[in-house]
Amino acid sequence: MKQLQASISFKTILSILMIILLVGCKSAKGVIALGTASDKLSAKQVIKQHQKNDADFKTMQAKVRIDIIQGQKEQGLTFNFRMEKDKVIWLSAPFGLARMMITPDKVQFYNKQGNEYFDGDYKLLSDFVGVELDFNKVQNILLGQAIFNLKEEAHKVSVNNNSYALQPKNQNTLLELFYLINPSHFKMDSLQLSQQLENRILQVDYASYQDVSKQVLPKDIRIIAQEDSEEVAITMEFKSVSLNEEVRFPFKIPSGYKEIVIK
Repeated sequence: MKQLQASISFKTILSILMIILLVGCKSAKGVIALGTASDKLSAKQVIKQHQKNDADFKTMQAKVRIDIIQGQKEQGLTFNFRMEKDKVIWLSAPFGLARMMITPDKVQFYNKQGNEYFDGDYKLLSDFVGVELDFNKVQNILLGQAIFNLKEEAHKVSVNNNSYALQPKNQNTLLELFYLINPSHFKMDSLQLSQQLENRILQVDYASYQDVSKQVLPKDIRIIAQEDSEEVAITMEFKSVSLNEEVRFPFKIPSGYKEIVIK
């Protein structure tokens, strides 16, 4: 965090992705979690249900209210959000003053207020959080899914405050990972990453979900990223979600803008 020297608008949107979004559907309903976690379910059964309940859609568009608290500074803004699943994630500030578009290959951003832009890959994001990020991991965080493939290694499960606490049987000493899975819809209640040697902690809490066209999607998310004594807290409120409508992703870096270089 301390090495970032970009504008505050750039920090705002970049933080969302590194710590690492739902509109207009009257049928959107809050999901009431009534399930009870059972100690009889195995880790494989929990993983199977979690993967089975991954949201199934082609496109999404939304407005998302994002508030960020860093030290004594607090700011908030409502963004337009669009996604073509597995292909594009797009964010636009009011009046197009700032835009970001990420694809499996690129992370791009421009800010009209600062006449600046960023055009790069995921290395910056990965170095920032200490975890190798890619498009799928960012997308999964936004959709309440596990960021790693849960079938690639053995896991163990226990019941913790009516959630399924899932973790690798052999935790990496450099990166400890924990998931809390909801017993009602088997989406994430919380994602927790800890890097003790780097004194870094990342926690993503999913306060509530909503039902949109029979898909369970995050409604309220709180992200806390801590490194040494520095902490950033981000809250996101997803409203008026619509799925599978035709969407566009207008994005062109204006000429004459200064490239953002982060060292």
